[in-house]
Amino acid sequence: MAKQFSRNVWIDYLRPTITVLVVAHHAALAYTTFSVFNKDAYILSTHPVVDHSRWALLDGVVSFNDTFFMSLMFFLGGLFFFPGIDKKGYLSFIKDKVFRLLIPFLLLGTMLMLLAYFPSFYLMGGSTNIWAYVKDFFTTEAWPVGPPWFLWLLFVFNLVTASFHQLFYSRKNSAPQLNLNKNTTAVGLFLILFLTGLLAYLPIAGYFGPYSWTGFGPFDFQQSRLILYFAYFGIGAVVGKLAIDEGVFAKESLTVKYYRLWCLLALIAFSAFWYSADVLNKAEAQKMLSNNQNAIISNVLFVLCCTLTSLALIASYSKLVAKNIGWWDSLSSHAYLIYLVHFVYVTWLQFLLLSLNIPAGFKFLLVFVFSLALSWGTAYLLRKIPLVKKYL
Repeated sequence: MAKQFSRNVWIDYLRPTITVLVVAHHAALAYTTFSVFNKDAYILSTHPVVDHSRWALLDGVVSFNDTFFMSLMFFLGGLFFFPGIDKKGYLSFIKDKVFRLLIPFLLLGTMLMLLAYFPSFYLMGGSTNIWAYVKDFFTTEAWPVGPPWFLWLLFVFNLVTASFHQLFYSRKNSAPQLNLNKNTTAVGLFLILFLTGLLAYLPIAGYFGPYSWTGFGPFDFQQSRLILYFAYFGIGAVVGKLAIDEGVFAKESLTVKYYRLWCLLALIAFSAFWYSADVLNKAEAQKMLSNNQNAIISNVLFVLCCTLTSLALIASYSKLVAKNIGWWDSLSSHAYLIYLVHFVYVTWLQFLLLSLNIPAGFKFLLVFVFSLALSWGTAYLLRKIPLVKKYL
């Protein structure tokens, strides 16, 4: 049986930090140099609202976030798998995930996205016809899911893993063991994450391309990263099986000891990933590289960034975060709802700022700060409702 799970402060603070990065990511997408808006079907746009003001620095912000933050969110989601299912049992565990993940995704997520995407519909043709918008939302745009896509996929990962646990692991505890304790070498952990990431990402990204999405109804997912996300969820589950204060990310562990090195390596890896794009494209244009070779190198660098940045953040938070801080506790308590509601504020604020002739960087700052503040306030009010507070 798994040891009792320790809810360390650093875990509770790293999760809302990623949520804040998600808000910043979406706030920036209206102002990147690569953003485009499709007036025939806004679902084909890079973002629901695209401004004429652009700032190249935000390209780097978006690219950096994109290399790691969703993988890390699935890893953090996996941390709670074994403690949860061992405490509740299979049926109660799945029931809890239905109420915490699937129902909010289908109901609250759909209602919020109907609000969030209305500016996009208006920008296509200037119409304010609500019925026409709703019809377009569910037909032409094929039920845009927005950021809540994470919830349904996390639910599926929990369901699949719980089912395998029920079928195999619970029978005489016969599943293979991977004991990632505090004596696990830093190099060993890096190799586990990096090689697993390569196996999970390279074949699918090579076949579908690194940015391809698909889905049915609201159940959208990124094809190239599906197995990568599941792998991070699984590794998180293995790490969470051992009490965190005894595991591979314990404060005295070898991995956490070298947190500064992970941060440095993460910055080097992202710089290589970011600046190599032009070099690789020029080499391909000059017939020095094939398109496939270009893609493989870029995808390997992506996995390297994902691995090192995830290690850097986890190790740094484990090492440096020790005491509770009031505002951070509040952010942690409200992070889930902030994640759910922020997209509404982001798209509407971006829409309202379209006509203002101010620098893109200032617009981004306004959208980010006000979206985070308004989402936080909304979450605070919603959690006054007992049922909401229980599950969200």
